[in-house]
Amino acid sequence: MADQFVLVTYDISDDRRRTRLHDRLLAFGVPVQYSVFECRVDEAELERLRAMVRKTIRPRLDRVRFYRLCEACRGKTEATSGPEPFRDDDVTIV
Repeated sequence: MADQFVLVTYDISDDRRRTRLHDRLLAFGVPVQYSVFECRVDEAELERLRAMVRKTIRPRLDRVRFYRLCEACRGKTEATSGPEPFRDDDVTIV
């Protein structure tokens, strides 16, 4: 299946869990704010991402959201400052 663009956001009050999730999300995407990641994943990677999040958080205390953006919506993303939105040419396949 084709890659899809997923925005992952989280609100975690515990410093250790928040840092652990942030560090683990680095394997899937690019941080654009401390608690927001832009990820380009296929369906299998998305399932691994979800499983990792489930193992990392405490569901009754922590909040994580996955927003899937279509290509048309992704192309309309604007940034006023900070890193530019993730683009396909940001990826190099070796």
